[in-house]
Amino acid sequence: MKQTCLIHSAELDAQGYPKECPFSTRRAGKARKIIHSMGLMEGDDEYEIPPAALTREELEKFHTAEYLDAILQVQQGKLSNSTLAMGLGTPDCPIFAGMFDYVSLAAGATVTGAREILNGNTRIAFNPSGGFHHASPAKAAGFCFFNDVVLGIMELTDAGKRVLFLDIDVHHGDGVQNAFYNRPDVMTISMHESGTTLFPGTGSVDETGEGEGIGYSVNLPLPVGTYDAAYDLAFRQVVMPLINKFDADVIVIELGMDGLANDPLAHLSLTNNVYADILGTIVALNKPLLATGGGGYNPENTAR
Repeated sequence: MKQTCLIHSAELDAQGYPKECPFSTRRAGKARKIIHSMGLMEGDDEYEIPPAALTREELEKFHTAEYLDAILQVQQGKLSNSTLAMGLGTPDCPIFAGMFDYVSLAAGATVTGAREILNGNTRIAFNPSGGFHHASPAKAAGFCFFNDVVLGIMELTDAGKRVLFLDIDVHHGDGVQNAFYNRPDVMTISMHESGTTLFPGTGSVDETGEGEGIGYSVNLPLPVGTYDAAYDLAFRQVVMPLINKFDADVIVIELGMDGLANDPLAHLSLTNNVYADILGTIVALNKPLLATGGGGYNPENTAR
């Protein structure tokens, strides 16, 4: 087994969201360039593979057929009231040429990572193009069309794995939480700026699951201006005890970097240091780890 797998391809660099969109899909290529410039992929324990785009059948494990049809229609310029109701063609979910192919490939990179873990090829798989945690079965939201995180977790749970999902994006991971809200085999933990001050307005402490899933959804809404020491305290005192107690087979983490200070779309005051410390702690657990990119609207800071 290798230690780390990076999932990326030139196709992801060549395609992507419009350049005027705040969500720069070109961040992933910039991150890859930094990784290689530092020699981080040169060891015997590291390797890089291209993603496999998700098929229609694979996408329908979570998304509705009508929604998939709508995305195919809008990329051809066929807008309607129903497609607008699905969140397509809004400022945060823009229409662009080849969008179905791009989002299928970006989401497929996360599922590719899950399969590399399940096949015993790697302990850690990272898709810097992933992290679309707001998408729901029939609606786009928050720059997210296909929920690669849900699809990746489903790949793991279908293989009988218990999964802990940690979301450190500044926005609440509502799409992932909702997908597993009544299940005890997936624990979702989200550390985010409070929904009283930031999209999507969810993620309060009383959202704890339902049915068999009660207690398996955990939210830490944080106030504007949260800084490294406070964020780290919340992680050490709340998140780590839950991770240790749940004792998942695989950890999935969404690495949104929009909590960094001066992100144009959020209001926390974090530095690289707290993210590095948290990731070091997670990696040291020596469990299989599926990591994705996420938010981050200062492209250079996010790539770094």
